[in-house]
Amino acid sequence: MAINLETPKRFRPLVGQAHQVAMNMLRPISRRYDRAEHAHPHELDMLAAMIDGLAASGASEGAGAAGVRTHDGDLPPDGVRNGSHLASVLSITEMCWGDVGLLLAMPRQGLGNSAIASVADEEQLARFARVWAAMAITEPGTGSDSARIRTTATRDGDHYVLDGEKIFVTSGSRADHVVVWATLDRDRGRAAIRSFVVPHGTPGMRVERLEHKLGIRASDTATILLEGCRVPAENMLGAPEIEAGGFAGAMATFDNTRPLVAAMAVGCARASLDLTRDLLARAGVAVDHDRPAQVQSAAAARLLELEADWEGAYLLMLQAAWKADNRLPNSLEASMAKAKAGRVGSAITLGCVELCGSLGYSETELLEKWARDSKILDIFEGTQQIQQLIVARRVLGLSSTELR
Repeated sequence: MAINLETPKRFRPLVGQAHQVAMNMLRPISRRYDRAEHAHPHELDMLAAMIDGLAASGASEGAGAAGVRTHDGDLPPDGVRNGSHLASVLSITEMCWGDVGLLLAMPRQGLGNSAIASVADEEQLARFARVWAAMAITEPGTGSDSARIRTTATRDGDHYVLDGEKIFVTSGSRADHVVVWATLDRDRGRAAIRSFVVPHGTPGMRVERLEHKLGIRASDTATILLEGCRVPAENMLGAPEIEAGGFAGAMATFDNTRPLVAAMAVGCARASLDLTRDLLARAGVAVDHDRPAQVQSAAAARLLELEADWEGAYLLMLQAAWKADNRLPNSLEASMAKAKAGRVGSAITLGCVELCGSLGYSETELLEKWARDSKILDIFEGTQQIQQLIVARRVLGLSSTELR
């Protein structure tokens, strides 16, 4: 099967609509909610309702985190499909050209929604179809190693009782549900890890605090405590038997969400490049894509270098999403896309600040904000170092115990 790198014709209206939303709805309020950290962006409620309406009509092609599904219908006769994964990364790229924090604050588009779409059975998909789900993985002391989760899930009749602490939960206070990763048996290691859909307001789960952050300030980031939190057994995602490979199912969530995070980095970096090109042009610096970089000004050569890095990240993002749509293993590609986009996204936004000098460093333009926002995209959903480790394991054919 061959991937076509052009935006599929049926997705072009979606991409155009997402760009218009980013330009006309997100950009105008971007600075306001960056300054008003933890304020609820009520403008997004109407936008989320519009997206829900498009999804219900089938017009959105499953764009957004909530639309990503592991098994997304039958493959067409020619064996090649452009489905919800590709639609999602293309639309998220455009939305994050507007504002990453506001995209992360969008109701019913949380990373927990992608976790549900990745692992839930058909009954659970129908039951949780309208929820807004945050995802709670990280714990104090565990870093990026999801297999070291200490939050416990103890079976008690028709319920599981959750106990533990989760930190850095995106949309942890605003979302109406939280997908909590916990272990059924600490002595059984990875095989015992499962995820549970916990409605906010469930006794025993509470938001302890909200974090003050470098970037994505429009999005709330919470610490959540679980103390004797009883969750119905049917809210567990995946098989309850420890031997059933549940951790592999839970980790499949990342194969879906890492390309989405790559798309966020690609969109934010593209915004910086576009504005920097305009600012350089106003200053009389011409950038000629038909001439070698070494015969142009230093500023033009640097911009061309940054654009080349961006192109690599964009293509890796497309590859990871396309393979998922066509039911091909994409764990390697998802980590490659996340690693490349996270690293160069941060480098591009900082490089644009440098190229624009005082304009880049001041709040006159959004360049300094995009530089702050982009850093988290190299950290959450698995740090740069973790992605490189996963890529090395896949390339060398080694297990996690053989290559640490």
